[in-house]
Amino acid sequence: MPSRRIVILAEGTFSPLESKTANQVIRYIPEQVVAVIDSKQEGRTAQQVLGFGGDIPVVPNLHSALAHAPDTLLIGIAPTGGRLPDEWRHIITEAINNKLDIISGLHTYLSDDKEFSYHASIKNVRLINLRGIPPEYEVVAKGCWKEREARTILTVGTDCNVGKMTASLELHREFLRRGMKSDFVATGQTGILLSGHRGVAVDSVVSDYVAGAIEYEVERSVARGAKYIHVEGQGSLTHQGYSSVTLGLLHGVMPDAMIMVHHPARHADDYGFSLDNVKRLIDLHETMLRPFKESKVIGIAINTVMMTAQQVEVAKRELQEQTALPVADVLTPGVRILADALLEYFQSKP
Repeated sequence: MPSRRIVILAEGTFSPLESKTANQVIRYIPEQVVAVIDSKQEGRTAQQVLGFGGDIPVVPNLHSALAHAPDTLLIGIAPTGGRLPDEWRHIITEAINNKLDIISGLHTYLSDDKEFSYHASIKNVRLINLRGIPPEYEVVAKGCWKEREARTILTVGTDCNVGKMTASLELHREFLRRGMKSDFVATGQTGILLSGHRGVAVDSVVSDYVAGAIEYEVERSVARGAKYIHVEGQGSLTHQGYSSVTLGLLHGVMPDAMIMVHHPARHADDYGFSLDNVKRLIDLHETMLRPFKESKVIGIAINTVMMTAQQVEVAKRELQEQTALPVADVLTPGVRILADALLEYFQSKP
């Protein structure tokens, strides 16, 4: 993505688990972030709040953020339903009037808002919608996987917001370090932002076209010469609110292999569904693909947020015993373990 001076709006939500978009931008492009707005965390740094991000300051309001000379305001959360909180409208208007571009991954398209568009036209700033869907993505899946030679790897999760984007991106980076022709396919607003506005926000696609849209994006990676394509997962197959987008990705990608992403500190989802039997969830994903092809979960990427080192080691051991699969934190050198497992699996297949 082009270099910017970003202030992130995360008012009242800046934390390891709530501010998903903010956190990933701080993790992967901290040099472009000049401040975070959250009056509840005022005076702290990103490092103190998240455990990474260095000295990026947390400020109480936009006025304070302007002292850091930003040129862009990024909406740093993805609330349930993806709608713009009403109490943030005046902040966005103030940012526009201070000539800041606005980047938003919300379902509320700021460019469709008459007030925001009016002020943006006067100040000559851009309202960038990461979830916008070009018409070419409105297509039914064609079954391109049957002829595809590139290997596709999809991250799937025991729950929503467990780190599927991080796992896919880190595995892609590890493949690149090994000199492989690898690509990362973003399927959500944060991944699209980090990949230079490439990808498709599948939760904004009409349900009939989800599988076709991601298939189309995978084929674009193939056309660029990728041999290994890491596709960012979304939602969870057992989450009643967001399972449909997960199934659409499974059928659109038709992955050659999967990586299960799990947060051991989380024992139930929003609906009370137990997340403790990871082996059962792995079997479910493999069963969903079995009518079409043999696709296996090759390893488990664990999210270690809010866990001690001892808890992490216990969780790894228990998951390995339960599933007989390699388990690793992709934000450590352990990512090599999962990369090795994937490559060994592919080498065993014709």
